[in-house]
Amino acid sequence: MSEKTLDEVDSWQRELREQFPIVTAHPDLTYLDSAATSQKPRAVLDAVQTYLTTSNANAGRGTYPWANRTTELVERARERVKEFLGDRQPGRSTVHFTSGTTEGLRTVARDWLVPLLADGDEILVPFADHRANLEPWLEARRLLAERGVDVRVRGLPYQASSGDYDHRALDEVIGPRTRFVAATHVHHVYGGDMNVHRLRAAVGPGVPICLDAAQSVGHLPVDVGDPALDVDFVVFSGHKAMALPGTGAVWARNTRGPVLRPEGWQGTPNTAGIVSLLAALDWLDAAGPERIARHVTRLTTRLTDRLHRLGGYEILGCPVGLAADSALPAAQRRHGIVTFRHRDIPSDDLGFILYSHGFMVRADSLCQAGVDEKSGSVRVSLHVYSTDEEIDRLLSVLGSLE
Repeated sequence: MSEKTLDEVDSWQRELREQFPIVTAHPDLTYLDSAATSQKPRAVLDAVQTYLTTSNANAGRGTYPWANRTTELVERARERVKEFLGDRQPGRSTVHFTSGTTEGLRTVARDWLVPLLADGDEILVPFADHRANLEPWLEARRLLAERGVDVRVRGLPYQASSGDYDHRALDEVIGPRTRFVAATHVHHVYGGDMNVHRLRAAVGPGVPICLDAAQSVGHLPVDVGDPALDVDFVVFSGHKAMALPGTGAVWARNTRGPVLRPEGWQGTPNTAGIVSLLAALDWLDAAGPERIARHVTRLTTRLTDRLHRLGGYEILGCPVGLAADSALPAAQRRHGIVTFRHRDIPSDDLGFILYSHGFMVRADSLCQAGVDEKSGSVRVSLHVYSTDEEIDRLLSVLGSLE
């Protein structure tokens, strides 16, 4: 980048950072846990306060103006999710609001997948991603077994060096009875794009794919109209995308299989959360998802490169290929997440040490399926409010612990 371009980026980033009250109110603390939950810009907080103080009511259950206004907001939010995801056929797709990714994936598993499967069918699921993208599919198998339907759950193959799905080994697990694939867009531990387009190429055009997009929506552009992202469900958490906790959504394409219709009585929606999601998507669009992704990826590369050079840390994933001077800089590009271990200091202790220096990071097993809860690591995760100066201070502390 030219000096002028860098100055423009710095000005853009500083302006956005100032819009996060919790960040500016605590200059002595550095928040590096955005993969767990993002901080909220003032526009989102103001939208929720305005709604709660001017037209708070239940949705779809009244004929007076406040209730009508709330119903309109919820429906507008559904269309806003479609628009934000680049949906080219919004009349065919549907959006179902949930409490987050976990509930969303479970909704797809219980209410959509279970009725479709027959004895002898197979589903392909990730055994080394977030537990939220494994347990619902195992639960679906148990429910089917109780009905006398035997469905085989097969694990996606992984590349040991990077944590990416091993597309070269997919032919070994895909067969004529493969009916469904559950995948992750960006891995919550390694931060890598899991190359879902390779899964689509391997399983063919007829098999539905459900995408856990908890670490991508709100962090980088997600375009379901792109042929490279030909998936049937996109499930994400609002709280990781600048909205309030307890908010999420399932976007369903509804072209392979029946329309997603969650079973049971649909009670009162989280109207304040949905309002916050609507405001968050507006804010993210105005900020520019591509610009956010470039900023965060640049910081992530800076951290990965310099941490790798320290030598006293094991970086999970593919650190060598991600160094700034690597011959393969695009391989397994990290999207805002760097996870590592110290060679001598236990990860939970390292987490406490970092907090004593003002850094808030995640330090545990990171809810990764197949990993012993005692096998911890430290995860640094970034967003648009993160800065070069914060990364450099973190590296200085980590360097002093070698």
